[in-house]
Order: sequence, then structure tokens, then C-alpha cells
Amino acid sequence: MNNEEKHDSLQGKDTSSTGVEPEMKSVSAKKSRSFFGERPLPAIEMAPRVLHYQSRRDFLVFGAGALAALASGRFLLPQNTLTRLGVGRNTDSPAKEWFLNRALRIDDDVAEALYSVNRRVPTYTKSQITPLKNNYNGTTPDPGYISGWTLTLEGLASGLSISLDIRNLLARFPVQEQITRLVCVEGWSAIAWWAGLRFDDLLRAYSPMSQAKWARVESSVNLDASGNPDPYFMSLDLETARHPQTLLATHFNGQPLTVDHGAPLRLLVPVKLGLKNVKAITKIAYVAEEPRDYWAERGYSRYDGV
Repeated sequence: MNNEEKHDSLQGKDTSSTGVEPEMKSVSAKKSRSFFGERPLPAIEMAPRVLHYQSRRDFLVFGAGALAALASGRFLLPQNTLTRLGVGRNTDSPAKEWFLNRALRIDDDVAEALYSVNRRVPTYTKSQITPLKNNYNGTTPDPGYISGWTLTLEGLASGLSISLDIRNLLARFPVQEQITRLVCVEGWSAIAWWAGLRFDDLLRAYSPMSQAKWARVESSVNLDASGNPDPYFMSLDLETARHPQTLLATHFNGQPLTVDHGAPLRLLVPVKLGLKNVKAITKIAYVAEEPRDYWAERGYSRYDGV
């Protein structure tokens, strides 16, 4: 007798002779439960004394954490911020500076460890290009300097100092194009179409001295907010200079660079933050020791990898 016959037999059985209803067992169908499905929380019984103890302990731990956060915030925040918050005492100290510098150094170490000449940043299509704003450190220089512009190279293996104009550069080196993202330390980014010579091609043509590991890249046409000369200088390790996407850019969006974007020659390092992408380069000097560049002197990170 199959299950359906048993069920029908039971339903049709006469129970009037005994007056006792047959015992019916409740059957609950098991529902399939997803592995990630929510499971009911188990009931936990706890003595009031234990609950009181744990609640008190959690409160004390939370309070200690809050006090530690306030203390560290007071230690790390700039004095101007603390003054706005009503903390008048100057908390600047050598220990604070050391701690912040050490944090920056760890960030630099991680970025440097992740660097690889084989790791390239993404490239884009022309349909993905976005506006790129003029973002000089100070005021935009007058274009009058362009007619007399030259690039000076120092620290060469030959021991000579070389001066090149834009015609020399465009005539000697092949022009490479790429559409990459420029990432600014201020928090914005833009996708732009660049063209120029590879920094690596310049290094091969004019070899640095054997002990050189860094390039000091300078722009003597940089101006401060008042329009006064404020020479801009930045350090770049030669390993990054040799990266295949590091360009000495001469063109922007298919046209020669304008003053806004660093005419006639600017550095483009897509694996670095924008502050490393010096505009209107006037000099490159190869040195053995890492130069303390413009922003490092002002407390910024030195490596600035993306």
C-alpha cells in the first residue's frame, strides 16, 4: 500500500464504534535554507549579576576608547583646527612632527614597494576625455618666456651641461601618445590626451652619471600667488622616469601645449600624483642623493605614488 492509499484508508475508516479519533501526528515540512540565509538567533540565558558586570565593562571600554580618540585627535590635528574647536594650547611638538612624518614614510614605502615598470595605469579612449583645469601652484606665467625657452640638462655622464630647445626635442625623439588619468592631491582627477617624448628616450640619449638615482626637475617660470618668481622643483626617482608611460609632454588634446598646461614642455607621470607633474620644465639635474623637493619641504609625502 503506498502513501496515498494509507492516507485514503485512514480518512475512510469508521471510528464511530470506539468513539476515539485516531491519533494524528503533526508533520512540519522542512524548508530548504540558503547557505547565506538568515538564521534565528539562539536564546541566551544570563544571570542578572553577569549581565550587569558585562554592561559595566563594555561601558568602561567604550569610554576609554573615546578618550583615547580625543587625545590622539588633539595630538594630531593642526593647531588652527584645534583653535576652532576651542583648544587654545599649542600642541605642536617634535613628537607630533616625527609621528606624522613616520606615517607619511610608511605610505611612501608601501607605494614604492608596489611600483613596477611592468605595471601600467589604465588608458582610455577619446570619448572618455574630461576637462582638465589649469592648476598652477601659483599664478599662470606670462607666455613671453616661451620664445627664449630652453631645457638644461646637468649631471650627465659626459660631464657637460646641455641646452635643448623645443625644436631639438621634437626633431630628435619620436612622439608618443597616450590618454591617461591625472590624479591631483586635492582630490580631483581628469582624463586627458597627451603626446610627447618618453623620458626614458631622453635618458638613453643623454646618459646620467653612473651614481645618479634621482632627477631634480625644475621650473624657473613658476610664480607665487602674488606673481613673483617662485622656482618649483620636484624629485623623481630614475626608475619612475624610465617607466614607459612617463612622458615629457609637448602636446595636449592634439595641439601644442598652452601656457595653462605647461608649455612648451611638462612632465607627465601617470603613476604619480599631479604635484609631481611639473609644468614648464626648464632644467633637469641628475643627482645621487634624493633631493628634498618643493613639497617635501612643506611637509608633503616625497614619493606620491598613485
